Amino acid sequence: MGFSFSLHATDGAARTGAVRTPRGEIRTPAFMPVGTAATVKAMLPGSVRATGADILLGNTYHLMLRPGAERIARLGGLHRFMNWDRPILTDSGGFQVMSLADLRKLTEDGVTFRSHIDGSRHELTPERSMQIQKLLGSDIVMAFDECPALPATDAAVAASMRLSMGWAERSRDAFGDRPGHALFGIMQGGVTRDLREESARALTAIGFHGYAIGGLAVGEGQEAMFGVLDYAPGLLPRDAPRYLMGVGKPDDIVGAVKRGVDMMDCVLPSRSGRTGQAWTRRGQVNLKNARHADDPRPLDDACACPACRGYSRAYLHHVHRAGEMIAGMLLTWHNLHYYQDLMAGMRDAIAEGRFGAWEAGFHAERDAGDIAPL
Repeated sequence: MGFSFSLHATDGAARTGAVRTPRGEIRTPAFMPVGTAATVKAMLPGSVRATGADILLGNTYHLMLRPGAERIARLGGLHRFMNWDRPILTDSGGFQVMSLADLRKLTEDGVTFRSHIDGSRHELTPERSMQIQKLLGSDIVMAFDECPALPATDAAVAASMRLSMGWAERSRDAFGDRPGHALFGIMQGGVTRDLREESARALTAIGFHGYAIGGLAVGEGQEAMFGVLDYAPGLLPRDAPRYLMGVGKPDDIVGAVKRGVDMMDCVLPSRSGRTGQAWTRRGQVNLKNARHADDPRPLDDACACPACRGYSRAYLHHVHRAGEMIAGMLLTWHNLHYYQDLMAGMRDAIAEGRFGAWEAGFHAERDAGDIAPL
């Protein structure tokens, strides 16, 4: 089996379908848990799969620094290394290098930077990024790009976008012909429509298996992000998956799916779990708050995750306050389960032509708040 994408149904701009890879099917819209360093923090791979996840995201920048892509390749590739037999998407490393600021030097050829771990010098180019992701064995490879932090001047965003389009072409050439593996191009252009259109034209002329919308959720705010998403997915080929990078909160995800996005990723559900935050159908619950100390209720009585089936809010409050590892484990499992339930609910609603009603119910339940009886 090769790589393919099929649409099953649409409801307005919202879409449901499937990405097919030799390692399994990815139901869309899909949320990808983030396994930065070859692990989704506080979770076993089987537990991640049990939440309903079809695909994980790995991080090129972190894995190239530690333990090293060549080492992972010698040990059988990233899937075997982390004991995950389903699809893996790896980002190109561009976003992480962007965050290094003074530790990096950017040229047309690529980026040289110093490791945040030990200060050692490294170089990332489109060709090296493709080589690293091939060594990792990624099922979906991301083109190497440069992502400017917002706000930025139009001139700076335009220059960055055009640099990324040149790198996209070099990434496509370096990726070569790899049956069963896919390469996604990344649209840039900030919040400026003309630049987004130029980027989309460049990417579709090069030709990719899928297309990402990058350069959002980097400081522009939800209103501006949705303003871009009102038109950006429609600039990309209808018959290819559309991936919004680094998003986000549940209402960000619902708004993105409403506007035609198929795939998303974010560290938020796992990071929140480690800091005592739970996402539920009634909004966010802060388990650090003293009001949970005597609360016998589950986080959400409609949730089937282990945290909700077997433990009270009082217990979760206690183990978080006590610094016990089980707190992060249970809350991360709950958050990932909630996110996957959210995606499944949207897939069903789109398939049945009732996404508008589903979205209204999502917002009404969230706005009712956690104080309301569960």
